[in-house]
Amino acid sequence: MAKNLLIVESPAKAKTIEGYLGKDFLVKSSYGHIRDLVKTDDAIDTANKFEQRYEVPSDKKAVVSELKKLAKQAETVWLASDEDREGEAISWHLFETLGLKDDSTKRIVFHEITKPAILKAIEAPRKIDYNLVYAQQARRVLDRLVGFELSPVLWRKVKPSLSAGRVQSVAVRLIVDREREINKFEATASFKVTAIFSTGNGRELFKAELPQRFDKKQEAHDFLQDCIAAAFEINSLEKKPAKRSPSAPFTTSTLQQEASRKLGFSVARTMQVAQRLYEAGHITYMRTDSVNLSDTAIESARAEIVNAYGDKYHKQRQYRTKSAGAQEAHEAIRPTYFANHTVDVDASEKRLYELIWKRAIASQMSEAEFEKTVAKIHISTRAEEFVANGEIMKFDGFLKVYMESMDEDQEGGLDNDGDNALLPPLIKGQALQLNDLSATERFSRPPARFTEASLVKKLEELGIGRPSTYAPTISTIQNRGYVVKEEREGRERQFDVLTVKNKEVIQETKTEITGAERNKMFPTDIGMLVNDFLIQHFKGIVDYHFTAKVEKEFDEIAHGAKEWTDMLEDFYGPFHSEVQDTMENADRANSERELGVDPVSGKPISVRVGKFGPLVQIGSPDDEEKPRFASLRKGQMIETITLEDALELFKLPKKVGVYEDKDMSVAIGRFGPYIRHDSSFYSLPKGVDPLDVTEQEAVTIIEEKRQKDRDKVIRVFDENPDAQIENGRWGPFIRLGKQNIKIPKGTEVEKITYEDVLKWAETAPKPKKGAVATKAAAKTATKAPKKKATTTKKATTKKKS
Repeated sequence: MAKNLLIVESPAKAKTIEGYLGKDFLVKSSYGHIRDLVKTDDAIDTANKFEQRYEVPSDKKAVVSELKKLAKQAETVWLASDEDREGEAISWHLFETLGLKDDSTKRIVFHEITKPAILKAIEAPRKIDYNLVYAQQARRVLDRLVGFELSPVLWRKVKPSLSAGRVQSVAVRLIVDREREINKFEATASFKVTAIFSTGNGRELFKAELPQRFDKKQEAHDFLQDCIAAAFEINSLEKKPAKRSPSAPFTTSTLQQEASRKLGFSVARTMQVAQRLYEAGHITYMRTDSVNLSDTAIESARAEIVNAYGDKYHKQRQYRTKSAGAQEAHEAIRPTYFANHTVDVDASEKRLYELIWKRAIASQMSEAEFEKTVAKIHISTRAEEFVANGEIMKFDGFLKVYMESMDEDQEGGLDNDGDNALLPPLIKGQALQLNDLSATERFSRPPARFTEASLVKKLEELGIGRPSTYAPTISTIQNRGYVVKEEREGRERQFDVLTVKNKEVIQETKTEITGAERNKMFPTDIGMLVNDFLIQHFKGIVDYHFTAKVEKEFDEIAHGAKEWTDMLEDFYGPFHSEVQDTMENADRANSERELGVDPVSGKPISVRVGKFGPLVQIGSPDDEEKPRFASLRKGQMIETITLEDALELFKLPKKVGVYEDKDMSVAIGRFGPYIRHDSSFYSLPKGVDPLDVTEQEAVTIIEEKRQKDRDKVIRVFDENPDAQIENGRWGPFIRLGKQNIKIPKGTEVEKITYEDVLKWAETAPKPKKGAVATKAAAKTATKAPKKKATTTKKATTKKKS
């Protein structure tokens, strides 16, 4: 048996590290946290210094049992979980649960999984840093208290099955506030004037623009009219050198933003892929808010830049972390070996690795050098001047490797399609010929909706959350149904273009699509309702400054400057009072909005959140005749739907024809628009308006779905038509009535008999019997481990030891 047991968080990391250590070391994984707070509401004793009760979940009992056995046999146990607060807490949980002793337990940390880093860490072990543990405990306890106490309030006052969280609620508020800004926004139009000039030989064309815009069409028309007879010449010519510096290496948030912009990765996917790269030893630790590079890394980058590109491309830089709340003294995210421009891994990992390598290597490269030219063009008949901008790259520097992408303008602005093109040789006083002149109507833009990446950026700017919380926060608000990430079709908008043709100003009206959205975050109606309720009754929970203050207090605890239980006392007292007061005195949240009167029945039309989502209602429950209901369509919201939109919804369901002597009708359900025919349902293809579906289109949709289902069936058994082999997402499987049966690996599909089906059906897991059984099972699972739950030891005892 090995003298040393080294415990890490993941099996992938264990496998990598085991290759660096000798036979005296056995490396095992804890598979993340080995215990957590009990699921019941007595997990935290608020009256006794927030003492916690923990349990080892059933899926971790075998792991804990094995680790206990190995720990007893080892002379020394090395706790090598990640170097952040969460990792420190995992080491503490291992120490407590495995019954480890101080004199035979060592804690090591490293921010890259390389042989030198691991050996260096083993040479400099330390004890568990209880300040980091307390900071993680404070966050865990506070978030559990908020969730457990707020959720029942929401169930009673808003809608059953809702939940709330501290950071998540603030993220939802950001998205709701942005949506309302957009809804209130009114676009203003102005005319942008663009000219194409040529030099004397007429061959060299370049573009120039009028710096100011005209608010009125007549003003733009008059300007163009005056230019018809004007002479144009270069009034001034300014050339000046310019430089562009590279960005700092990646932090967690900047990696998430850039991977979204350049690779189209969601925040969660970026972190999953980065985790795999880290555990395989390809990059440094991926949860960091530091832009610092170690001296070793800087020297390694220098050697690679000089070797690959030459000495003139190198410029040493040491970036400093601007974030006041930066946690521990981590490095930025970088490759472990700069000599590896790429790695032999799967496609996603390869793309993310190359992005990290480029960003890190570029940070140590020379500035890009340009020559910028600004030419001002005199108009003989007007006081205004045209301006032409040009740019010539003199030295590419870091741009040889990497250029950062940019987000959309978060604060809105004017549509702009200008650029810095290359200008022909020009001299002051040179006469120019006007080749083309136009004034195009452009509109001011509302603030941009958040993408996952720009939301992370905003949370970081406000000091809300930390590197480890961004991805779970964004996943949670979507999973809870408060926010959806989706595409929205744009709408047509007309705009005017004035052009000079044959010495006349000609006006054309053109059409463009505006407001199309891709992968943007939209609040749902229930998200807005919960947000408004929390703002009204729990201002602190959704207040940006308050939430940032809480994060700073976690940092103070981590640095030993604040007692964690005092911090929780300060928060919990006022919060608990708010919960009690709201539960007793607050009215139910009401999203209902009156839209007007139905022109046919004369009954009121309203919109509200119903049991299955937002709906429009004609009539009221007090009427003799039952009210009529219609679900809102994708993109429609309670706050913005109009009476005309609502009346359109009641045109469905509608009959579109008859097929096979059965009616076909179109309607909208919980999962979108569909055709109903002979008790079967057929989803409408994306982009098809249910109000426009014709009889022939409906028949085509039905037949295409039937054909798809036929193609899916490989074979039907003669003995039982309900038994068939089908092609599934992961290959062939057997469907026997409502039971899906896995085909044993290596079985030839064509040789399967009905006897085989019956035999496999007996041993296959039976389908669950609905929600009631599931809830009962969950209840039993929650109660069962209660006896084995443990209470945390007093913090002071551990600190002294």
